[in-house]
Amino acid sequence: MSALHRRNLLAGLTGLAAFCGGDAWANAPAPKTVRKPAPLPRPKLVFLDPGHGGRDPGALGLRGTQEKSVVMAIARDLQKELLAGGRYRVLLTRSTDSFVALRERVARAQAAKADLFLSLHADSNDNPDVRGASVYTLSEEATDREAAALAARENRADAMISGMKLADKDDSVARTLVAMSQRGTVNDSRRLADTIVQTFNRNGFRLLPRTHRQAGFAVLTAPDVPAALIELGYLSNPQDEKLLTVRQHQLSLARALRASVDAHFAAGAATRKA
Repeated sequence: MSALHRRNLLAGLTGLAAFCGGDAWANAPAPKTVRKPAPLPRPKLVFLDPGHGGRDPGALGLRGTQEKSVVMAIARDLQKELLAGGRYRVLLTRSTDSFVALRERVARAQAAKADLFLSLHADSNDNPDVRGASVYTLSEEATDREAAALAARENRADAMISGMKLADKDDSVARTLVAMSQRGTVNDSRRLADTIVQTFNRNGFRLLPRTHRQAGFAVLTAPDVPAALIELGYLSNPQDEKLLTVRQHQLSLARALRASVDAHFAAGAATRKA
């Protein structure tokens, strides 16, 4: 290597060192921080419970319509409606004509950590003139009975309340946890029922007087999953039976229930922000 070449190389290296050690780096613009997009909210899990099934046909219409078939058709329509917007996950307690015990239906929803439970039915009455839809939530008496049973030491080996195990809690703490959870769930269930009644009314569906009712139905007893049982009409009434087998009416019921679910979660989000 010639002397001239060495001098040029050394000069170049010296200049680079001076650049790196000087103010050039300090004055260089800081790299921009790239913000990660906020994670999308987890889709709500809605559990649909088509009543009866298998060896249990449910109510029978004057023309032989079986409740289990009608509610399954509407449950599938509602499942499609809820899934279409991408806002919900949807599971069914039964997806075929099979028998599932009532408590097992509740257990499946709890195990999956459902956000909402809708049980679909069609009623029957000795008076064929009675017709219209109604909505049930758990009664106070049934709530107290279920709370006491769940808090009892012999029944809580595997019991969970809002993600907390009850097995290692003493009696007073277990009772308090159950009562607090059920109080919130019962209130949410009542708001859900009122929303369904209002939506059905706006869409022109025939409703029973005193439409929102309370009862001790086993499928409503999950202490941490808001739940409602919807009687979509009376198969013992000729008009209701015919309507419940008409596809357009089934789709209309499904869309009204989807709108009710939308309104229920929207109201809950608004309450949390307030």
